[in-house]
Amino acid sequence: MIRAGIVGGTGYTGVELLRILALHGQVEVAVVTSRSDDGTRVDALYPSLRGSINVSFTKPDVESLATCDVVFFATPNGTAMLMAEQLLVRNVKVIDLSADFRIKDANEWSKWYGMKHACPDLISEAVYGLPEINRAQIVDATLIACPGCYPTAVQLGFLPLIEQGLIETNHLIADVKSGVSGAGRKASVATLMSETGESFKAYAATGHRHLPEIAQGLSLAAGKQVGLTFVPHLVPMIRGIQATLYAQLEGDAATQLQTLYEQRYTHEPFVDVLPAGVHPDTRNVRGSNNCQISVLVPQERETVVVLSVIDNLVKGAAGQAVQNMNLMFAFDEKQGLETIALYP
Repeated sequence: MIRAGIVGGTGYTGVELLRILALHGQVEVAVVTSRSDDGTRVDALYPSLRGSINVSFTKPDVESLATCDVVFFATPNGTAMLMAEQLLVRNVKVIDLSADFRIKDANEWSKWYGMKHACPDLISEAVYGLPEINRAQIVDATLIACPGCYPTAVQLGFLPLIEQGLIETNHLIADVKSGVSGAGRKASVATLMSETGESFKAYAATGHRHLPEIAQGLSLAAGKQVGLTFVPHLVPMIRGIQATLYAQLEGDAATQLQTLYEQRYTHEPFVDVLPAGVHPDTRNVRGSNNCQISVLVPQERETVVVLSVIDNLVKGAAGQAVQNMNLMFAFDEKQGLETIALYP
């Protein structure tokens, strides 16, 4: 049994962490922080957790968090980097669900996130927590940079093609749609039901913060810089990400793509390659840690289309964080994460 702390326990990602960890079996949720709800019982704010989580919110404090074996940061960007070093020197493992340690170039990070990085020396120590590419490094890591939701769906979709050199990588296109929970749990006119309902829009088309993270991961897989156009969209649903990915095939690779994807992910517990011709649906991964993928070549021409869907709060955030924790502490990788998707 290990002790876990969660910094930022009142957002959607924090609550999802609590839901998963409450049923884990090897984890005691010992500390949950919130400045605004200090002293309030967690299950008073979230009655869905009654009988499962028996702690109260406290203000973030390094000394109390240092009593934990692992601390999750489900916080806005710029928070984990202020506390991570103090926890690491106390032998506490840190799993950051924000973007603080994802981008390896501190100057590039500052450009996209609008602030100076507080501990650039730690960036090189952070392991990028996408188990499907970094499982061995995650096992020995003390600091995990958990991938963003968009980057998870896009990278898992493109990786088999890039690893095998089957596509032209200068003009990759990622057309991605997300539910409104991806914007976080905050008061915002843009995410009101009356604003998002019956509407569908692209945003940040000139450059989204997840673009450098996705490009970094795909470039590492390709062994060279890739060219990526990434356009996110907001759709009127609560959870889910649908990534529709386009690339130009190199040579005559179309006939082997289904087998390629099935073989690449055959030992991955949370990536499900669907049968040829079957399209994934976000409702079929809702509440689960699964990524469902289809690969198609329309009209048997030179353009390959990959469809990749995840729940943005689970495989795109809290579930992936717990998957990383399981690897770090030598638990069964699937422990606490074997929930079947909710339907309807």
